[in-house]
Amino acid sequence: MFSSAVTDHWLPTRAAHVPEEEAFVVVDPGLPENRAVSVVRVEDGPTVVAVSADHAAQIGLDDGETIPADEVTTRIEAAGVSLNDPDHLFYLPLEEQEVVAAETHGIHTRRLTADDAPAFATMVAAAPEHELDEAFVELDHWLVVGTFVDTRLVAAASMYPWGATHLADLGVITLPEFRGRGLARATVRALSAEALARGYEPQYRCQLDNAASVALAIASGFRRFGEWTVLAD
Repeated sequence: MFSSAVTDHWLPTRAAHVPEEEAFVVVDPGLPENRAVSVVRVEDGPTVVAVSADHAAQIGLDDGETIPADEVTTRIEAAGVSLNDPDHLFYLPLEEQEVVAAETHGIHTRRLTADDAPAFATMVAAAPEHELDEAFVELDHWLVVGTFVDTRLVAAASMYPWGATHLADLGVITLPEFRGRGLARATVRALSAEALARGYEPQYRCQLDNAASVALAIASGFRRFGEWTVLAD
């Protein structure tokens, strides 16, 4: 259903046959500090707990062991390690990628460049501040696509490569008065097509309680891969 770029990143080969009620532990000395504890609960699959060597010793975990999935959070927090609230992880299934790549978009949805800085600044000034912080859409990101109504930029989505992987993490923002018109969907799908053409997998993350963002992900053709939790800031 999902590409190997997605499954290979989140699911170690050693965890392939672990049942969904179990969690597989990976001790990885190469994890960055802000992801030194990472918990991925795969939809209809196992949980994968990736930890640095220091955190493995602190929590009492061994590389390659399995533990009950429903004990993971309790064990981590009992060791004095705090986790962020989890994010949904959404990706485009392979069959949907073909549809997205073949789509054409109207002249009002296009890539944004530095020449669009005035229009982008005007949109940012009109957007709710808390939504901007959550969306993390920036004009200087790796790829940026926007949708205009007349000459006004009203929706924008941007993405950047996810570390050294071929996943590209995206964010999207639409001005409140222009919602419900399919503009965010068009923007996300156009951005996704650009990423796919460059050999990258679009990655859509949002908080579990963000119903509007979940609805947009599904409307844009994404399907839930699982949920991801890392160390609290």
